[in-house]
Amino acid sequence: MKIGEEIKKRKPFDTREEEALLNIVRTADRLNADFAELFKRQRISATQYNVLRILRGEALNSGGGLSCGEIAERMVTRDPDITRLLDRLEKQRLISRCREEADRRVVRVHITAAGQKLLATLEPLVHDAQRRQLGHLGEAKLKQLIALLEEVRQTTTTKERS
Repeated sequence: MKIGEEIKKRKPFDTREEEALLNIVRTADRLNADFAELFKRQRISATQYNVLRILRGEALNSGGGLSCGEIAERMVTRDPDITRLLDRLEKQRLISRCREEADRRVVRVHITAAGQKLLATLEPLVHDAQRRQLGHLGEAKLKQLIALLEEVRQTTTTKERS
């Protein structure tokens, strides 16, 4: 179904860019809804899952933790209250936090064994969902989609800095 039909638009779009943007937003919403349900069953959010993956990656690469600012920089989607997000993960014992000895102002965040275990449980489910959502496109179309989205994001990021 075309986006205009989905949102019951009666007149043509003002611009092709508007139509494309609404397609991106609507598609992202649909894709995210599947993951929100998947994560909800494990009592975490998509942003919490993202934080756990970031911390696991850092643990594998350097063995160290990350500061709140470093986590925020790596997040796929922005979260204005990273501290509260981390509070919820710590309450579930999925992460731990400790102050640096050299600079007591810096708090390092680490993934716990429970966080690692949760990711191991979720990973095959996430991969299955990704294949269901996008696998039908095939390798060539996926590469094209990735390139187009990266180009759009690069243009947007460049304009934001200006």
